Amino acid sequence: MAAAKSEPTRILVLGGGYVGLYTAFGLQKMLRANEASVTVVDPQPHMTYQPFLPEAAAGAIEPRHVVVPLRRVLKRCHVLTARVTKIEHERKSVTVEAADGHIEALNYDVLVVALGAVARILPIPGLAEQGIAFKTIGEAIYLRNHVMTKLDEAASTLDPELRKRLLTFTVVGGGFAGIEALAELEDMTRFATQYYENINPEDIRWVLVEAAGRILPEVRETLGVYTVEQLEKRGIEVYLSTAAKSFENGHVVLSDGTEFDTDTIIWTAGVKANPVLGNSDLPLDKRGRLQATAALQVVGNPDVWTAGDIAAVPDLSRTEADPTATCPPNAQHAVRQARHLAKNIIKSIRGGQPKDYFHKNLGAVASLGLHKGVADALNLKIKGFPAWLFHRAYHVKAMPTFNRKVRIVFDWMLGGLFRREVVSLGQINNPKEEFTRATKS
Repeated sequence: MAAAKSEPTRILVLGGGYVGLYTAFGLQKMLRANEASVTVVDPQPHMTYQPFLPEAAAGAIEPRHVVVPLRRVLKRCHVLTARVTKIEHERKSVTVEAADGHIEALNYDVLVVALGAVARILPIPGLAEQGIAFKTIGEAIYLRNHVMTKLDEAASTLDPELRKRLLTFTVVGGGFAGIEALAELEDMTRFATQYYENINPEDIRWVLVEAAGRILPEVRETLGVYTVEQLEKRGIEVYLSTAAKSFENGHVVLSDGTEFDTDTIIWTAGVKANPVLGNSDLPLDKRGRLQATAALQVVGNPDVWTAGDIAAVPDLSRTEADPTATCPPNAQHAVRQARHLAKNIIKSIRGGQPKDYFHKNLGAVASLGLHKGVADALNLKIKGFPAWLFHRAYHVKAMPTFNRKVRIVFDWMLGGLFRREVVSLGQINNPKEEFTRATKS
């Protein structure tokens, strides 16, 4: 008599970002028929390639082209649009809130925790009310329309103080997200002024606030200094070693005594591990990240895997010099960890031994606007146009799917031919306003 066929292994992937998408994509390519089922859970039905958010916000790339639809790519996986609220590994159960609001418990045999990071909010008065984060495609679209709307409002107002406030834009945070958002949006506003009769480039004020003594800590210090010099040449005010004290009612107060009014506060001052981990029974480090082994397994839980921003993965390329070193939270490590993770899970469910993750950081690149950039990669220090080309080449290579690569390249080609679009679609931020007005007339 033939033995009963065992049930497929239930693999549950929490998060559809870099790690979740690449892990699930790798699994669906390598799994045999009926070997396992893969379910991916994320509040959004798409993965966002965050390094392209600044260009999407500035109009250099169509926003839809920097997101990857999960259901289109993960054809052999189940995709559930829901938000994780609790992880109970002892019961091998995850509680989620589905898109329609109902609560559901999902059981699993193998768990992949790839929930990523969220914006780190500090207790600064007015931040919650005035700040605009910059981690999602929705925030990038909102920010673009918001900035262009402020130009429209400034062009029509007769109040000089209000005009000054409308044309003042503030970015808090000097990491990659903040610098690239600042540089791309400043480029966009300067380009847009040619279409406004009463707004000149020098009328627009961009301010960068960074609590540390330098910007872009991921690159060597000389490149950080070079970046500050380039930003200041463009008229951007840079405040280093300066903390924000208050944003109440758009009135900015800095620790050095500087005060000014603004209608735009872009908050990019760091991220933290998804707080859902606090509602789990998995081991965390002091920064709230999952404690992980070099094989990308959660410490003490061999059937739970993790990678990316949410995981404290030992960086084997640096542990000789610093035994506590962990992989930095960037796209370079997330993508490579996810591919390695998929292979390790396959080995594990087939009775093999997972291998440790090892990758030496190749460096970092940052765009400083159109035709400008810095790169610290392969032991080379690159500035200006070559660095900008390097930035675009690296990220289009890393962008998931051939479909999206082609669309982005065509966006760049069309932008080179016809220049960027500077139209405001501010109605998107309040789409029912005109309809409501019509119902009252």
